[in-house]
Amino acid sequence: MFLRLAEQHRQYVQDLVMNLQALATVLERRGYLASCYTCGGQMSSASFMVSLGDNHLIRFLVSDYGITWTEMRDDRELMKLEGAEAISQLQELANLVKHSVSPNESPILLSKKV
Repeated sequence: MFLRLAEQHRQYVQDLVMNLQALATVLERRGYLASCYTCGGQMSSASFMVSLGDNHLIRFLVSDYGITWTEMRDDRELMKLEGAEAISQLQELANLVKHSVSPNESPILLSKKV
């Protein structure tokens, strides 16, 4: 049972990494400064970053050790989420892209302060 769960988790992380890479590509095409870096060829971790302008930065990290969303403005951490909450916030960012919001029009994603 545990081996099966471990394999499912690895597959989940790989799927998340692939989606982050696609999101970074779409964001770049829409005029955002975005990047997604992976470590090695196994796609077991990634660092995704996007600038929403006005010194507003989002960093999303995924690995076997966990998932975090960090939102910063003017080099100050505004919000840090982990796990399911981090993924939900990532969905909010994807929704912005889906609705074709440009960097200059993007609302603050911040829903609560740390």
